[in-house]
Amino acid sequence: MLLQTSRRAWLARAALLAAAGALPAWVAAAAPAPAPAALAVAPMKFKRRTLANGLEVIAEPGGTGGSVSVQVWYRVGGKDDPVGRSGFAHLFEHLMFKSTRYMKSEQFDRLTEDVGGQNNAFTAEDVTAYFATVPSHHLERILWAEAERMVNLNVDEANFKSERAVVEEEFRQRVLANPYGRLFEAMAPNAFIDHPYKRPVIGSIEDLESASLDDVRAFHSTFYRPDNAVLIITGDFDGAQLDQWVDRYFGPLKKPDTPIPRVNVKEPVRTQSKQVALTGPNVPLPAAVLIWQAPNAADKDAAAFQVLQGLLAGGESSRLNESLVYRQRIAQSAGMEPMLHTDAGAIAVYAIASGQRQPQSLVAPLHAELAKLAKGPIPAAELDKVKTQLLTAALNGRQTSLGRGTSIGWAMIHDKDPEAVNRELTELQAVTAADVQRVLRQYVIGKPAVTLFYTQEAK
Repeated sequence: MLLQTSRRAWLARAALLAAAGALPAWVAAAAPAPAPAALAVAPMKFKRRTLANGLEVIAEPGGTGGSVSVQVWYRVGGKDDPVGRSGFAHLFEHLMFKSTRYMKSEQFDRLTEDVGGQNNAFTAEDVTAYFATVPSHHLERILWAEAERMVNLNVDEANFKSERAVVEEEFRQRVLANPYGRLFEAMAPNAFIDHPYKRPVIGSIEDLESASLDDVRAFHSTFYRPDNAVLIITGDFDGAQLDQWVDRYFGPLKKPDTPIPRVNVKEPVRTQSKQVALTGPNVPLPAAVLIWQAPNAADKDAAAFQVLQGLLAGGESSRLNESLVYRQRIAQSAGMEPMLHTDAGAIAVYAIASGQRQPQSLVAPLHAELAKLAKGPIPAAELDKVKTQLLTAALNGRQTSLGRGTSIGWAMIHDKDPEAVNRELTELQAVTAADVQRVLRQYVIGKPAVTLFYTQEAK
């Protein structure tokens, strides 16, 4: 055991010296560990078709577990909210569970939960997605229910007011009651210059209160339509029978004559850095956030940003945690958040102080860790560990029909191509230390940044 420990320490020192050119060639060649062989991942196999009304349908049969996932991804998110009406996409995430022409309020829950299934939904910058998992013999009724609430939702005063109150309470809990809710809600408005990604997906109480029922109905008729949706079915089902049911329930839905409005704002390149001072009513410890521009989610470097996040903030042994929390003891937590969306992207690194120090004191240590990672070396074992963690998480997610459908959904939203789901794990495994350092130099080191300082407001 002592010999093995000493040998590991020698090899670690040898790798560092070899990178600096301080060892003979034969030692330098022997020190690095060989790169692990790429894991061959079986591709997802699915059938894709588009109905006459524009609805995209993707069916991926897999497994024999007797359950099926039905997901509907609408290409409408926070970026599509009307000006002065933030939170509309989020509002419909809730409204879609209310009554329709042929379903009572909350009946969708009864169709899923009462048969041992589950359902949920989420809203993001580019999409609002709804998903249900049920025993396979309940597939037909869920397809009917999804078609029913796509076109026959009751957008009336009672439903509007009740769900608006729910969204407003969610805002109070997630943003106002959370000591750092205001800080993290301020990241998007400061990360983006012109693109509507700068508007909060959750919305604001002021915008929601100023909305009228006519505003809400217009939003629904504009975006909730078959030619703006992707229907994804994964799990244990018969493909021929599925096609018949999809044609029966979704085929008759009409495609509106009006075009779907699309966001075509091009985010400009940031040319100057800036600092923003923010305060909150209940801030236990000061915090600082550094934000840079980044590429969109379909960019060739998206996988490198995944690995970058893992190196900087992926767990207890990540670089920011090891340095700022454990060694320097200047932060009680530190992390990184990539915001790579369909049209544009940004990344943020942050630290919450370990005591009542000035948040400005956190900036230099954050920059130092980024510079250290950019200049290297990045040990092969560290890189391999992070990539293995990311790959394992992705593969674990694909063990369920819900997880596979979700992976396909993001591929459709970001890449407009379900085959992207079969490329992303290969691209992740191909990321090298040089790739990580290149994206750091290209997007972060020496580039204009927005720095947020967050402190307790004056009493």
